[in-house]
Amino acid sequence: MIYPRVALIGLGLIASSMAHAMRAGGLAGEIVGYARSPETRAVAKDLFCDRVTETAAEAVRDADLVVLAVPVGAMGEIAAEIGPHLKPGATVTDVGSVKQAVVDAVAPHMPADVHFIPGHPLAGTEYSGPRSGFATLFRNRWWLLTPAPEADADAVARLRALLVAMGANVDEMDVEHHDLVLAVVSHVPHAIAYTMVGVADHMRRVSQQEVIKYSASGFRDFTRIAASDPVMWRDVFLTNKEAVLDILGRFAEELFVLQRAIRMGDGDHLHAYFTRTRAIRRGIIEAGQDTAAPDFGRSAPPPDKG
Repeated sequence: MIYPRVALIGLGLIASSMAHAMRAGGLAGEIVGYARSPETRAVAKDLFCDRVTETAAEAVRDADLVVLAVPVGAMGEIAAEIGPHLKPGATVTDVGSVKQAVVDAVAPHMPADVHFIPGHPLAGTEYSGPRSGFATLFRNRWWLLTPAPEADADAVARLRALLVAMGANVDEMDVEHHDLVLAVVSHVPHAIAYTMVGVADHMRRVSQQEVIKYSASGFRDFTRIAASDPVMWRDVFLTNKEAVLDILGRFAEELFVLQRAIRMGDGDHLHAYFTRTRAIRRGIIEAGQDTAAPDFGRSAPPPDKG
């Protein structure tokens, strides 16, 4: 056991997967949960929480680890509510995919004797809600921590030990660099996916039935990405706007060069460009972050609909 009591604030995919992983590995003595919805709390109590509460403040009382698993836009409000009720020496972390906005929202509400260690698991599916979690979600996936320079080394090491025990690879980086990296590898790809699905939806020369019936793997995966939680992604784009706009600008420049090559019939440029980008895919497979198996290596189980 690494933490005697863990409080999960927000009970969606990430929090429920953490609970399943902690239970499977005997990593937490008690798992307490809170969510705004009574229905969500009831499901969580049945599936993975030892106890659920009707307020976030009650959930964090005497907790050794508190995990903020709510949308980025709600972090500040939750932090303000729980701050006065946190146990001295407790660790507070989060799972938001933007870090500077979370630090700005949460840190002012943290007592001096509480360890705030922002985090971000690079794992997920297009499913959400308390039924969507599974214990192996984090296996061989990266979990980034962005502790402040003055963060307590023992508290960081303890949190790292939990994440590793759940199967994750753990790395640390500063907050600003995290937000730039994620704009490249996650945020802008999601923006492109949402846009491409929107283009297909607005076209009049291709019917919706044709788009659905003839979806090849490329468009199919765009729709998978675009099915992600709209509240979460609204907050991501609003809170990481500078990095996202920077990378979108670079994407537009690359797209212009590609358009010109196609227009001019420059086959040599296209072949060289696609060869370079193909190598990145091979690198992802070699790093163990996907497989070369058919269907893009997706093997996550469907959510429990029971």
